[in-house]
Amino acid sequence: MVRNLDAIIKAYDVRGTYPDQLDEDLAHEVGAAFVRVVGAAVRDGGPGAVVIGHDMRPSGPSLVASFAEGVREQGCDVVLIGLASTDGLYFASGRLGLPGAMFTASHNPAQYNGIKLCRAGAAPVGQDSGLREIRRMIDEGVPTHDGSLGGIRAQDMLVDYSAFLRELVDVSAIRPLRVVVDAGNGMGGFTVPAVLEGAAGLPGLPVVVDPMYFELDGTFPNHEANPIDAENMRDLQARVRDTGADLGLAFDGDADRCFVVDERGEIVNPSTLTALIASRELAKHPGSTVIHNLITSKAVPEVIAENGGIAVRTRVGHSFIKQTMAETGAVFGGEHSGHFYFRDFWRADSGMLAALHAIAALGETPAGTTFSSLLEPFDRYVASGEINTEVVDQAAVTEAIRSEFLARGVTDIEDFDGMTVTGDGWWFNVRPSNTEPLLRLNVEAADEERMSGLRDEVLALMRTGA
Repeated sequence: MVRNLDAIIKAYDVRGTYPDQLDEDLAHEVGAAFVRVVGAAVRDGGPGAVVIGHDMRPSGPSLVASFAEGVREQGCDVVLIGLASTDGLYFASGRLGLPGAMFTASHNPAQYNGIKLCRAGAAPVGQDSGLREIRRMIDEGVPTHDGSLGGIRAQDMLVDYSAFLRELVDVSAIRPLRVVVDAGNGMGGFTVPAVLEGAAGLPGLPVVVDPMYFELDGTFPNHEANPIDAENMRDLQARVRDTGADLGLAFDGDADRCFVVDERGEIVNPSTLTALIASRELAKHPGSTVIHNLITSKAVPEVIAENGGIAVRTRVGHSFIKQTMAETGAVFGGEHSGHFYFRDFWRADSGMLAALHAIAALGETPAGTTFSSLLEPFDRYVASGEINTEVVDQAAVTEAIRSEFLARGVTDIEDFDGMTVTGDGWWFNVRPSNTEPLLRLNVEAADEERMSGLRDEVLALMRTGA
């Protein structure tokens, strides 16, 4: 097969359609190269190991088997944890102190699969931390290993994972709640029962879980497991309204992202959830640093400062968040895309930990308190959400927007992960896509009228220059 590795080996993972882009042969090569790049073949004088998990996609088991064979042929042992969420794989990597590979295509449609790689302790592997070298090694031919095959064993990590999350978020004294959970036929249907309802001696929470689409099915028969698309949230919103639930939770395919719906069926802005969790983490760790990316709401750094924390802004993307967390010792980090990162979880992202924070925050309030009222102090501005516009020349369109606002007397313009323009009670960011001819627009203002007017003005400039 002629492969276009540029289309498959992306900034943070390996991902493509199965089997025409990503197949068993490529998985085998990635496994062998991964062992060499992360130095996993020898550990403490003996054979090292790689831990491997997969989501519910039908192609997962055969891709895992081929990847594992590539690992073993390099003299490295394999630990198979079987079905797992991505944060379950990160837990295994952290708890076992091993590099890991998670077979998932996250929120992508059914025909996709992929591989998320990490070093021991769930440290990310991206283009600048190993993927580029893996790509080069595959191009040149992965060297063979002259010694014996590595061993292979299975290890179930679900109970330990569930217990560990429950140690990180205190849910011991919460009041009874009714929570609707839309797993989208993804891995939330595997992890939610274990964490919320209890597993192997772990007691259940006083939470009545109303399950939606918990059947593991990588063909996604009900809707795509991509909660950032509002269309995929409609079933959850309707169920919350119809049943009078206290809140709703939605997970993407590999359950590393969580979106929340309040008791009215309204989608909670991920920035608002970031601010809520930040306040809770700062209550436990006063004076700590909290990370947010540059397109989260202005409310996030405000809340961090009000709670005695230090707000640090990063570029968009999990590698930047995790790197900055490592450099600053930050206790928590949040992104607009529904990714939430926790220092005590090896700085990795966990949708389930974010869900537990939402449940605990509401469960600690007096009976009758609604989730929307709980969030009022954190929900301060009106945001557009991310809007993508196809353009031919990203740089030229960005400069045209800059010139227009300079002509209006706006001088607070910052070039950091795109261009951010700030005025009196508003800001917007225009950011080029790294992989497509798109500009991404995010707008925030103090009220709906100002936000929508500014959004439409900037979109008109983008489309005129397209």
